[in-house]
Amino acid sequence: MDKIKQFFAAIKRWWIWLKSKFVPHYKVTVSYNNVWGDSDDQVFIAKKIISQKEKFLKFRTESGEVVQFSGANGLNYKIEDV
Repeated sequence: MDKIKQFFAAIKRWWIWLKSKFVPHYKVTVSYNNVWGDSDDQVFIAKKIISQKEKFLKFRTESGEVVQFSGANGLNYKIEDV
């Protein structure tokens, strides 16, 4: 009985791994000023962009946490495919 449970658990892990290969991922870089490459830049790997507007950005990271940024004068961010 235990071998059957282990077999189906292995099939389930394989299926999750296979599905993850077809989900797009994005590299999100957020800068707090107009200069890119400073020490204030933050880089995230996102699996889903939830909301993308001029003054608001919200996305879900690979680990599942939701990150959001907002700015009164607009945001400086780049979204690239990985």
